[in-house]
Order: sequence, then structure tokens, then C-alpha cells
Amino acid sequence: MKAHILEAITQPVNPNVPEINPGDSVVVNVRIREGSKYRVQAFKGTVIRVRKGGNDASFTVRRIASHGVGVERTFLSRSPRLESVEITRRAVARRAQLYYLRNLTTKQSRLKEKR
Repeated sequence: MKAHILEAITQPVNPNVPEINPGDSVVVNVRIREGSKYRVQAFKGTVIRVRKGGNDASFTVRRIASHGVGVERTFLSRSPRLESVEITRRAVARRAQLYYLRNLTTKQSRLKEKR
């Protein structure tokens, strides 16, 4: 594509999103619209996947909801709906995608903290 077309469709980098790696425990604050009002909702969990790719860069966060049900949510890194992303804990991950966490229960799915 031509440079001016790419520049027109490229989103600016969201300054509220730090460098995220698989295994990190994060709190993602997302702006949600309900009717004409906006509110901020927190989504706490472990990053199981990070995809880099300019405009299409995204990361997937997994958490365990009530009754032990796993919930995964994918966020676009450059989305203006992301209020903030806080890294609460960094962990050692030897894989790029931590899909094996889907099959593990709570104590088994703990990752060793990076110190």
C-alpha cells in the first residue's frame, strides 16, 4: 500500500498500555458504554497470548469466574477503550501462548513469579 494510505488507517499507540508478556497478571480497565453513559469495568487475569502486528496487535487475558468457569477476553492494544492496563505480577513463561492453562485447575495453574 501507499505510505499515505497506511498512515491514514494506522491508529496511534495507546500510552496507557505498557509492554505486556505472556504470564503477566494484569488488571485491564475497559470503558463500557451503557445507553448514553460510560463506566469503567476492571478485568483481572493472566495474559495467555500476546500478538504483535501494528494495528492488529492484541493480547488475551484469562480469569476464573464464579463456579470455576474460565473466561477469556481479547483486547486490542491500540484501542481507545482501554483506560489503563496495570501489571500486578510478572511470571516466568517458557511458551509464547499459555493455552495449557485452560486444562489446569486453580493451584496447578499458578506460574512462578519472576524476581
